[in-house]
Amino acid sequence: MAERTPFSVSVVTPERAVFDGEAEMLVVPGEAGEIGVLARHVALEALLESGLTRIHLPGGEKIELATGPGFFEVHASRALVLVDDAVDVRETDPTRATAQLEEARAELARLESGEVEGDRWRIEQKIRHAENQLASGGHSR
Repeated sequence: MAERTPFSVSVVTPERAVFDGEAEMLVVPGEAGEIGVLARHVALEALLESGLTRIHLPGGEKIELATGPGFFEVHASRALVLVDDAVDVRETDPTRATAQLEEARAELARLESGEVEGDRWRIEQKIRHAENQLASGGHSR
């Protein structure tokens, strides 16, 4: 495979920067499907669903992150991924993911019963994010 030009990528949650460095390619879970980005990509802004974010590093290594819903933008030679949560699939904590899943399912049940008001899509994304973490099995695919 031919070498690709690296560009700047940041994956940020409300708590911390999960990744901040150079990548040759970035693939994020957009609302209408996966979005792949290379260096010099046209400016782009998109909403992200919970899913798998793949960062292809120079030299062939790949980082896979289970990411929650969020926002994505590309400008010039920089891509920014802002998400609720991001977990390296090699470091998935099944206890944390199970707790997230149970909490989100309980929140959905309260919403469906009329006990609380809320954004159903956002709650469903929390459930999907927890399920993605559990499905990763703590290893890179």
